[in-house]
Amino acid sequence: MRLDVTFLPKDADPQVLKTRAVVVFDVLRATTSMTAALAAGVGEIMVFANCEAARKDAGAIGLFPKPLLCGEEKCHKPEGFDLGNSPGGFDRSLTGRTLFMSTTNGTRAILAAREAKVLLVGALVNASAVAKVCSESRLDVTLLCAGTDGQVAMEDVIGAGAVIAAIKRIGPVEEESDAARMALRLFEVSKNDLKGALSTGAGGRNVINAGLGEDIEFAASLDRFKSVVGRVEGRVVRRIVE
Repeated sequence: MRLDVTFLPKDADPQVLKTRAVVVFDVLRATTSMTAALAAGVGEIMVFANCEAARKDAGAIGLFPKPLLCGEEKCHKPEGFDLGNSPGGFDRSLTGRTLFMSTTNGTRAILAAREAKVLLVGALVNASAVAKVCSESRLDVTLLCAGTDGQVAMEDVIGAGAVIAAIKRIGPVEEESDAARMALRLFEVSKNDLKGALSTGAGGRNVINAGLGEDIEFAASLDRFKSVVGRVEGRVVRRIVE
């Protein structure tokens, strides 16, 4: 298996992604929240590039029960949305429901990568489960970091490094770039204090300043979900059934 890391969606080559398994990371907080939602029993998550598009489709589509609006603008729950983007906010009351989700960085990164041959959402909370699915795909892998406001996000690079470390425990892998080596090294030096590492980055500081520090502790829980992986088909994220 060959493996690469791309630090920002704008740097990804769509033609290359078409041949590979791609994992999108928005550790703080979209892909962590998606994983938590799927673990809580949410049936599917439809992703949108912005809140207005999510609102419009939720009002027009004839689903029953009505889809729940979920996401954030500047870290906070948008006006009129049912749920924010805090991973601890998803529980069994949502079993079987459909979420329409828009976030500042994560959902846009997913949409940018939707031509991938296999597209997954990854985070620290399910790093080993994602590594297993990547290994079983027998495809080369790109770990795609969502970033924060167009800048590289340390927490996403750490998440990618966690998946690289887990893949290496399964079998041999060829790191294609220094970006992959940097991600692995950053995870290795951070793994004994992931909460501290996530708190120091720009994304972490944004979350803390919004009064949502508990989300960092959740996002830093390595392998909290042992078998929960979301696969993206088109714009819909569903849990892979083992």
